[in-house]
Amino acid sequence: MKKKKGFIFDLDGVIVDTAKYHYLAWKKIADSLNIEFTHEHNELLKGVSRVRSLDIILELGDVHATQEQKEQWLVQKNEDYLSYLVDMDKSELLPGVHSVLNYLKDNEQLIALGSASKNARPILEKTGILPYFDAIVDGNDVSNAKPDPEVFLIAAKLLNVAAKDAFVFEDSVAGIQAANIGNMTSIGIGDDSILHEAHHNFKDFTFMGTEFLKELIEK
Repeated sequence: MKKKKGFIFDLDGVIVDTAKYHYLAWKKIADSLNIEFTHEHNELLKGVSRVRSLDIILELGDVHATQEQKEQWLVQKNEDYLSYLVDMDKSELLPGVHSVLNYLKDNEQLIALGSASKNARPILEKTGILPYFDAIVDGNDVSNAKPDPEVFLIAAKLLNVAAKDAFVFEDSVAGIQAANIGNMTSIGIGDDSILHEAHHNFKDFTFMGTEFLKELIEK
């Protein structure tokens, strides 16, 4: 019988490109506070919790705020972000994602989501891939942000696989570090010059052949 491994996917930038919607929502907040917020600044928020993301933006503008103001902005940001997701569908899936999920399912492997997003389930539903996932761990389930490996360790536990049998697909440095700290195999999706700490790197899933996945399964 084929041994089942655990394949854990980050969401933003790996399965879907919701980063652009996060950027628009954060920029709206930043603009209202007269804080310059560019795409380069947005890179600082990759793999980071919503609360910490707001703090980073406020630090960029040297803006001090009360907890009440912060909570108001966090609610506003999420409402704006969700408004961008209303029309989301399977066309939002990044290249090659569907093929990889199909291959893993066809080979009876275990699949989990490990994301800081608190909107993971509706995104998976709208893109039509929720049934592929055996476990979902999102920002509602963890207290420590990446590079803490908590989100991936919980996912592996839910899949009932050991860390050494877990493979993590990530597009952020913090996510790669979290997988490495958790003693899992890290697979960078994106720029290998940025994700150089990953055990393996691919520009996107279309560059990942089934032979590579087969090797991981048989590892």
